[in-house]
Amino acid sequence: MSVLKKLFEILPVGFDVKIKGQEAIDIWGVSIDSRNVENGFLYAALKGTVSDGHDFIENAIRQGAVCVLCEQAKDFVEGVTYIITDNVRGFLGELVHNFYYHPTDIVRLVGVTGTNGKTTVSTLLFQLFCAFGYKCGLISTVENRIGENVIRATHTTPDVVNLHKLIAKMRDEKCEYVFMEVSSHAVDQQRIAGLKFEGALFTNISHDHLDYHGNMKNYIKAKKLFFDQLPSDAFALVNHDDKNGRVMLQNTKARKLTYGLRTMADYKVKIIESSVQGLHLKINEREAYFRLIGEFNAYNLVLVYGAAKELGMESDDILAILSGLRGAEGRFDQIIDKNTGKCGIVDYAHTPDALENVLETIKKVNHSNAEVITVIGCGGDRDATKRPIMAKVACTWSDKVILTSDNPRSENPETILDEMEAGLDQEDKKKMIRIADRQQAIKTAVMVSKNDDIILVAGKGHETYQEIKGEKFPFDDKKILKELFGLG
Repeated sequence: MSVLKKLFEILPVGFDVKIKGQEAIDIWGVSIDSRNVENGFLYAALKGTVSDGHDFIENAIRQGAVCVLCEQAKDFVEGVTYIITDNVRGFLGELVHNFYYHPTDIVRLVGVTGTNGKTTVSTLLFQLFCAFGYKCGLISTVENRIGENVIRATHTTPDVVNLHKLIAKMRDEKCEYVFMEVSSHAVDQQRIAGLKFEGALFTNISHDHLDYHGNMKNYIKAKKLFFDQLPSDAFALVNHDDKNGRVMLQNTKARKLTYGLRTMADYKVKIIESSVQGLHLKINEREAYFRLIGEFNAYNLVLVYGAAKELGMESDDILAILSGLRGAEGRFDQIIDKNTGKCGIVDYAHTPDALENVLETIKKVNHSNAEVITVIGCGGDRDATKRPIMAKVACTWSDKVILTSDNPRSENPETILDEMEAGLDQEDKKKMIRIADRQQAIKTAVMVSKNDDIILVAGKGHETYQEIKGEKFPFDDKKILKELFGLG
């Protein structure tokens, strides 16, 4: 996407800045990575948790940067314009939005935040509005999409430059709606700065990302900031059953709306029947059957329904289409061995709350009293405090548990398993074994299972790799289960 703007045309207003150099220079692109800078680019020096972009200013200039956005500059190079501000990230977001001709003035952007359910909700909204006949964009953990064109995702929310660039591409390709996951990291790092949201949706908050945020208070604060920044012509739709949903609404200028299962809400859902075949729900006095399974999906479905209503769709039309949708890849994906009746379930659940939701759902639909065997690990270089909790949840809700590797990254897998096992008492340990090799763990689960048993393989869901010591190796839970069931 080749764009040319004069610097003075894209400078945001309302920031305390000092500019040294010419403002009439041509800007051909923007980058936060000095290695990707080309002639005529503006380079933004961002301070990160691992590295500081200010250390790479000289390299960016050698690569061809004609403008540098930074907090401070040691030296000033002749012919280079410097923009100096204390709020580089916020300034950059507004600047990039200007550079790409204000894409969210055209597309109708809806953001979904929360610990669990973001991918399912954003994917269902994408599928729903595509079925209505609109061309849509999707920005999610699993994939980014522009209509039928799939772009593999590397982060839940891309960096600020690539995010604006992607949404601009969606606008240029005539997308009318864009549905995106908004992670707490993205809010805290101002990756969504400059974007104008028409709607913000909140699913729930539970234990996650404390390695980054430090504590739950900071984690909740990051989520809340998304709602605090909404304009008055946007809508905010939150889970009224989660006490943090009310927190999200406290300072927002947006129109305040709620949904819930257990409390009074603008969009009220009631579960009439829940089974392995799906859900029979009543949403605001209208009944419909859905393919998705479990109480957590009742929440996801009523949230999608409410968002679609707020975007102007008709109730009956929403339910007619929504009832046939299947949701996101790697979320309660079922693989059935028809010869043995064994049921494999692959789910992305990687937080204690998400894992408990999935296992509780399995228990509720497990009418045959089959045994539940759970294969679960925890990621390396991530929040270690949830490891013992994850193991405890697995043992509480399962008949047998196999602790294994997730994405160990730079950590020793056995150390991660030690930390998981620390959360178990002697009774828990009687139903638990440890197998660090994930493929062998899944194979063992299938081997020890009996006819009609349920095998949950949790934590990685849609992922098709395993990250070990800085390398990504091909690994697909779903593919392995299928092969073990003779379906590969």
